[in-house]
Amino acid sequence: MAISTKSRPAAATSSAIALPRLQFKRRISDRERTFFTEQMALLLETGTPLQASLQALRKQLDNPAMVVLVDSLSDDIGQGLQFSAALAKHPEVFSTTYVNLVAASEDGGFMHEVLQQLLALDEKREQLKQTLVSALSYPLFLLVFALAVVVFVLVVVFPKFADLFSQIADQLPASTVFLMASSEVLQRHWVLLSIGLALALAGLKFWSATAAGARHLDWAKLNLPLLRALFVQMYLVNALRVLSLSLGNGVGMMDSLHACKYVVKNSLFQQFIGQVETQVETGNGVAAGFQGTSFIPPIVEQMISTGEETGNLPKVLGRLADYFENELSSKLNTLSRLAEPVMLLIMGGVVGVIVSSLILPIFKLTRVVG
Repeated sequence: MAISTKSRPAAATSSAIALPRLQFKRRISDRERTFFTEQMALLLETGTPLQASLQALRKQLDNPAMVVLVDSLSDDIGQGLQFSAALAKHPEVFSTTYVNLVAASEDGGFMHEVLQQLLALDEKREQLKQTLVSALSYPLFLLVFALAVVVFVLVVVFPKFADLFSQIADQLPASTVFLMASSEVLQRHWVLLSIGLALALAGLKFWSATAAGARHLDWAKLNLPLLRALFVQMYLVNALRVLSLSLGNGVGMMDSLHACKYVVKNSLFQQFIGQVETQVETGNGVAAGFQGTSFIPPIVEQMISTGEETGNLPKVLGRLADYFENELSSKLNTLSRLAEPVMLLIMGGVVGVIVSSLILPIFKLTRVVG
């Protein structure tokens, strides 16, 4: 394994901060960056020079922000700047990992291969995201549908029985009394309730954006049983894959860990990667940094130790990323399958309570009339 000490390209240094940045945030999507990477890899593989590749790519773009970006990159290349340094001016679009790998490929002369690997990395991330969305979308739909049905019944159905049930108010079941009271509150105070709900959601969003709120959420993701099982594996998939790709293409260990740290948006996980950096700086190796961390599975430290001993660390990291990705997909599919019957049972229980709260008083009214 090559552990170089090559300095980070301009993207990761303060010199890049002094350069004027184009405001691409929220205007260039991940899909558009993926298209850029795919086309550049193809053009460079066919032997097209770098600047000519950028000019050819420009003709295929529809998004004005992408056109400005490619023009900026082309101008920088024309002025003699390296491609990695040109990419480094736009950290809103190109991550530190992206820039570091391109910088390593410039020295080795295999840029199109690195771009293809970056393309595969983006595709795997998108696939993981789609797996997560598909696993959670149906249970979430059932939850929203159940809430909508309950609100509809309370606002539309129950008021029609209010006068009828008032004749036996002292004989109504507790569930009927509760639902009728809830119906009255919703009818009379729905504006205040809507405002209160909106303020609560806004307050939750504001709190989560504060440093204290973000730390609490980051802690919950890595410590609460159900969340921990999902988030730890998701973080490991992203971090280990970036580390494997970086080391496999000759990026220095410290630069690779630095890029790996900011792939995951969790302060506690970033602190953990910082601990790994400290262990590497003191000469203890990567495996030592993975020891004694409660949320890291033991298999990670064991396999990394084996990879360091055999000199196959990039390959081992890639295998670990694949392993955890498969585990995560399996868990998400299992949770999705379990969530559906659970949600259906909950909906059935809610419907049963509502129906019984309507039918039982009607039976009592029938006896009174009889």
